[in-house]
Amino acid sequence: MNKLILASNSPRRRELFQYLEIPYEVDAADVDEVVDEFLPHEEAVMELAYQKASAVFQRHKEEMVLGFDTLVMLDDKLLGKPKSEEEAKEMLRALSGKTHIVYTGCALISKKYSKSFYEATRVTFCHLTDKEIDQYVASQEPMDKAGAYAIQGKGSKFVCRVNGDYFTVMGLPISRIWRELKEMGWIGETQ
Repeated sequence: MNKLILASNSPRRRELFQYLEIPYEVDAADVDEVVDEFLPHEEAVMELAYQKASAVFQRHKEEMVLGFDTLVMLDDKLLGKPKSEEEAKEMLRALSGKTHIVYTGCALISKKYSKSFYEATRVTFCHLTDKEIDQYVASQEPMDKAGAYAIQGKGSKFVCRVNGDYFTVMGLPISRIWRELKEMGWIGETQ
């Protein structure tokens, strides 16, 4: 059986991928994340995941490569990783008391197989006080996270409701990946 290559340097994705109990290696993609700004969010996140998987596949043509990308959308506005503490605070103020959507796009590429798909999860934040926002940003946790929060970390205390796959919000929809790999024969019944 060929190797599975995870085209991501994300510590969260590596941790989550271990839950699948499948041997894998990491070879992070180094691509300029450029996509047509007029693409619907669902297509954009799949395109970015495909770009990452495709770049890594060029180095591993005998393997199965998985690429991912995650977008946080609030009222049709993309919330990326904050560039400053003030921008993180602005994002958290905007998320306060509202529901946003987290899209995670996935791409699986091998010699015989190529498929892109996405999962979307709705996340509702409780109302946040300025003090809560200031303290959270001071922890530095929001600074390298899309949407300026980590649902699996200190940011979890701000989440009132999750409608969809929790792991999609963390950037790797485990159940969907398992089903796709099983469908293509990568995972057998004895796995």
